[in-house]
Amino acid sequence: MSEFPEGFLWGGATAANQLEGGYQEGGRGLSIADALPGGKDRFKIVSQPDFDWTIDTDKYTYPNHEGIDFYHHYKEDIALFAEMGFKCYRFSIAWSRIFPNGDETQPNEAGLKFYDDVIDECLANNIEPVITISHYELPLNLAKRYGGWKNRYLIEFYETFARTILTRYASKVKYWMTFNEINSAAHFPVMGQGLVPSTGANDKKNVFQAWHNQFVASAKAVKIAHELRDDIQVGCMILYATSYAYDSNPVNQLANLQHNQDFNFFCADVQVRGAYPTYTKRLLAEYNLTFDDLETTDGDLALLQQYPVDYIGFSYYMSSAVETTGSVTDTVAGNLMGGVKNPFLKASDWGWQIDPTGLRIALNELYDRYQKPLFVVENGLGAIDKPDKNFYVEDDYRIDYLKQHIEAMAGAIDDGVDLMGYTPWGCIDLVSASTGEMSKRYGFIYVDLDDQGHGTLARYPKKSFYWYQDVIKHNGLAEKSE
Repeated sequence: MSEFPEGFLWGGATAANQLEGGYQEGGRGLSIADALPGGKDRFKIVSQPDFDWTIDTDKYTYPNHEGIDFYHHYKEDIALFAEMGFKCYRFSIAWSRIFPNGDETQPNEAGLKFYDDVIDECLANNIEPVITISHYELPLNLAKRYGGWKNRYLIEFYETFARTILTRYASKVKYWMTFNEINSAAHFPVMGQGLVPSTGANDKKNVFQAWHNQFVASAKAVKIAHELRDDIQVGCMILYATSYAYDSNPVNQLANLQHNQDFNFFCADVQVRGAYPTYTKRLLAEYNLTFDDLETTDGDLALLQQYPVDYIGFSYYMSSAVETTGSVTDTVAGNLMGGVKNPFLKASDWGWQIDPTGLRIALNELYDRYQKPLFVVENGLGAIDKPDKNFYVEDDYRIDYLKQHIEAMAGAIDDGVDLMGYTPWGCIDLVSASTGEMSKRYGFIYVDLDDQGHGTLARYPKKSFYWYQDVIKHNGLAEKSE
């Protein structure tokens, strides 16, 4: 048996904008996710120069509006999580449910009450809430009126939001994260920063300014949390994709080193170490920028240093390979970070290369670099599930994927890595962030809903539900009986 540490946080992860629904109920305002159209062209549409956040229901579908209606099904869903044996449940709080426009001074009590109920339901089922403060759901008003996170006003608005929910829930919730996949803005700033081409997404100065503002906001959240509760844990959250040089050519080795710095480490370096790394100069110079081009203050830098995060949460789905000489042209379209095809790996239905050993490498790289506890808060296989007439899904492919990644985590723990927990992504089927589809399913629980929004919304455990239940019961992978 591969056993994990006592108290290991087994669970699952979701995001408000992808499952809640109730998008105009309980006083909730609109978020940027509500303006993202469904379908594989989602990113292509929002990357057009004329995209202005207009919601056009005659032209597009908007699956995030309904999600899987967790807003009305949360008790049923949490009961299913409890049946699996979840020790924790990672979810996010929709900013626009608390502050409908994002810039109000007084919160929406109905929104706060909803999360009171969700948190209490978790605790009643002995499930520890793990809350992401901002998960790809910036209030739409902050993107349209203020231009997203490039505007320093958002630091103040986020601080008000964070103070409100931390004050309300800190006595019940120990584990928090400040921004979901904060480094993803390197490739798609629309989700994390609320930037589109018409508001400057293609100008890297805006991306770096938005990051700086988020770093400061994150530090403020850490400060607030630590003042409220001594044992509270506030983490950063990054998208980590283990990266390899395609070959031993020193040119590719250097390019891979710099890719790791630029994507995998930059945001974490600032939030964990509390200071900008030395390679910031090189990174900014690639875009003809210097640090002086950014609007910063001495007070900002002091705050970053004084209030670093307590742990590192990260998502891991895939690895990438770096080749810069042009001798390899076989690229991997599905990999969000680009790169060339790794001939040693297979890929998912959506072209994401599957690399469980890369997770063990990631855990070692992160722990060696930071010496802070790690938390794998997203990992999973997006696949096309085909239920039988009783809506049962035999998802052995998902079980195999997760089993290999859990074995990789066990190996990293044997290597000496301090790993807090594991919350596979989309523990119940939900709307895909990258494609806006229901057909790209991750869950242990099948939800009867298709890409056109048709279905009963009924929930059905998959084969993986019972497999993961057994994993949690044994605190790891049980050996197969002969």
